[in-house]
Amino acid sequence: MAERKEPSTRSDYRAFRTLTTRWADNDVYGHMNNVVHYALFDTAVNQLLIEEAALDIRSGPQVGLVVETRCSYFSEMAFPDKVHAGIRTDHVGNSAVTYGIGLFRNDDFSAAAEGQFTHVYVDAISRRPKPLAPKLRALVEGLAA
Repeated sequence: MAERKEPSTRSDYRAFRTLTTRWADNDVYGHMNNVVHYALFDTAVNQLLIEEAALDIRSGPQVGLVVETRCSYFSEMAFPDKVHAGIRTDHVGNSAVTYGIGLFRNDDFSAAAEGQFTHVYVDAISRRPKPLAPKLRALVEGLAA
């Protein structure tokens, strides 16, 4: 069995977005269900891209499709926790970006969960890979770990 790694810390991330948990996020065991972590990863990354005008989800020529994900869990979160999502880029390619995301419970210094999302950016109509748009490339390169 592989050794469990230590959780990342806030200093390992370049940008943060604050997200709220919801009552429905708790499961029968009283903590946030594991599927919610992935929704928070997706929300944090896309919120950053939209706020920085690097991605226009309604009428832009390019969209990002998730092609790979993973998550490691370190400690519990539950409603009504505030979640601070740390974001960085772990890899930037021609048309793909791997984002590293850490979820921090309230004011905790260590991540409760951390994961990666790999997006392949494609033409919005043909869905074929397309080189990163200049504004998107500048943003994600600035988030490099």
